[in-house]
Amino acid sequence: LRDGCLEGEHAPALTIKDSVPFGSHAFNYILCHLSSNISALRSQARGLVLVAFDRSPSFYFDLLKRGINAIQILDCYSDPLGWKDRLKDVRDMEKLFTSIIDLGRGVVEQGKVRFSVAIDSVSAMLRHASLPSISGLINNLRSNDQVSCIFWLIHSDLHEVRAVASVEYMSSMVASLEPGNLLLLEQNSRGGKFNVRMKRRNGRVRVICEEFHMEQAGIKFINQTLLPKVQFNLQLSEKERVDRANVILPFEHQENGKAEQIYDGRRSLSEGKGEIHYIRDSDDEQLDSDEDPDDDLDI
Repeated sequence: LRDGCLEGEHAPALTIKDSVPFGSHAFNYILCHLSSNISALRSQARGLVLVAFDRSPSFYFDLLKRGINAIQILDCYSDPLGWKDRLKDVRDMEKLFTSIIDLGRGVVEQGKVRFSVAIDSVSAMLRHASLPSISGLINNLRSNDQVSCIFWLIHSDLHEVRAVASVEYMSSMVASLEPGNLLLLEQNSRGGKFNVRMKRRNGRVRVICEEFHMEQAGIKFINQTLLPKVQFNLQLSEKERVDRANVILPFEHQENGKAEQIYDGRRSLSEGKGEIHYIRDSDDEQLDSDEDPDDDLDI
């Protein structure tokens, strides 16, 4: 998300989905870090538009105390259907798209400067609009030449499988929060697993996983490096390195002054000659081209 996109490609998109009540904490965690990188000029984006469906703008103003100047909040929480303000209706995806782009351009300058987009609840959007119209909005944002990246939250347990799959299909990254133990979840567990699937530009898919735990200050990830967890050790011990160095490969000369027998693989040992070659370090004769290939070869 911080690196953004290259010229001519779609903006990277992250779906955060949860089946436990911690998805909003993960969304806020990523929102805070991305906004911090934007404020410190460590991100391709120079601004961020937050589309607030699930929480009021005042909540996000308190959350994003730092870097709030680079952030514009589109309030879809207070009056989503435009009962007070007829100009705003979240059911109209074309107007919503225009509002997001206008706010983003108000944060950054015109030209090639980009901004990021965050939607705090696609689940809330699905209460008011159809899945195809929301998909069209997300695709239009991803293909806009001023959008650097986009991410959103969806509660997977509230929707049909096809709806969640459609949202994931539009993403280049999917992060899911799952309980570490179903029995512990029933006992009000405060942690679980954070699984991430990322598709790189070369088409390769990387899957990583780490554990998270909820604290009073917010969500905390146990392994902050986000390294992939594997079931084997990629490092060799000192003894293993020594043992590997001492392994004698079949094609290596022993240099001990004795002939070495190497089977050439062309015949079985029961078929007689032609399969065993005696090799000495002092022998450097070349194979005679007129010699029968079935005869013994002296190298």
